[in-house]
Amino acid sequence: MSPAARKDTTIEVGGHDVRVSSPDKIVFPEPGLTKLDLVTYYLSVADGALRGAGGRPMVLKRFVKGITQEAFFQKRVPENHPEYIDTATLHYARGTSAEETVIRDAAGLAWVINLGCLDLNPHPVRAEDLDHPDELRVDLDPMPGVDWSQIVDVAMVAREVLDDHGLIGWPKTSGSRGLHIVVRIRPEWDFRQVRLAAETLAREVENRAPGLATARWWKEERGESVFVDFNQNAKDRTVASAYSVRPLADARVSTPLDWDEVRVRRPEEFTVLTVPERYASIGDPHSGIDESAGSLDALLALAKELGPAEKPPRAGDGSGRRASTMPLIEIARTKTKPEALRALEEWRAQHPSVSGMLHPADVLVDGMRGSSSLWYRVRVNLQHVPEAQRPEQGTLLADYDPWAGKTWPGSE
Repeated sequence: MSPAARKDTTIEVGGHDVRVSSPDKIVFPEPGLTKLDLVTYYLSVADGALRGAGGRPMVLKRFVKGITQEAFFQKRVPENHPEYIDTATLHYARGTSAEETVIRDAAGLAWVINLGCLDLNPHPVRAEDLDHPDELRVDLDPMPGVDWSQIVDVAMVAREVLDDHGLIGWPKTSGSRGLHIVVRIRPEWDFRQVRLAAETLAREVENRAPGLATARWWKEERGESVFVDFNQNAKDRTVASAYSVRPLADARVSTPLDWDEVRVRRPEEFTVLTVPERYASIGDPHSGIDESAGSLDALLALAKELGPAEKPPRAGDGSGRRASTMPLIEIARTKTKPEALRALEEWRAQHPSVSGMLHPADVLVDGMRGSSSLWYRVRVNLQHVPEAQRPEQGTLLADYDPWAGKTWPGSE
């Protein structure tokens, strides 16, 4: 930002004055989008964005150092928040709690974007009933090597399963490579039941589309398939909601679609620069979602019919840890994704012949949730390497400890 750039500005939104600090700060260098541009974008799609995130407690995912740096996750609402920001106190299974932010109008939307949030990450519950989700979330997460047509095929199977069980799915691009299907449900079931229903849906999609889709939780076992990620329905999980801007260089947007658009449109078409015109022209394809709430009874009945999901084997050392069925080695643990990718390239250079045998889905670079931000774990699945040529597990090329310096309650 140049020395002459404005330090802050104030905009009027729905009768409220909202301060935007550093409005001229460039957030997305490639398209040249500023912080004020992002606020303006969200206000242009406010009704749709609030349909997905309004009235729900949300985790604030703040990119205060820009999109090239890792975001930090803030569960607790900032002190001295304005009077038009509501709050709700969530209690977690591990015994902690947090008073989280709840936005209800366009002013609240502008306020959270000013904090450095790019995407909106609400919980699947309303602030008025924190124990009973009103949303089941289907996250179609493609493994490396999977193209858009396969994701679409799996989405159509998921739609069929939902329809067969009396539910309506509302598709949207994830804003990255995948696809989300949002399902409104009546708030009559707790988190455990909703997650079971989501897992059952995933298993049935896998049954109907073997090889294309998988419900296997462990990444190394999925192959080149689309993972139907049912665990996004766990109590502590949030997902980027409709019209969220994602931290990709092109300022891509998680965009609601009609089902007849799913096969012919592509995620890269939808950005901060293109979505406002689409929204002004056709409105929100998810405008009817709140009137579509359905029942989980049929999916829960299918869960009983299918029986418990297969459990992974456990290690024989008495630790109770899961034992992978795949020949995995760990390469590195790093603070940032660029460090993870550099470690991977270093390993590839050390093992060129082995590297050449790997399939895209054999390389596992996973973002892991730390205490307030992501860290990265790099592993390699050697399933396609002859056993005699497989490298042994060696010393990690980087060994970042995401919990170093963390003080735990009751440890003092």
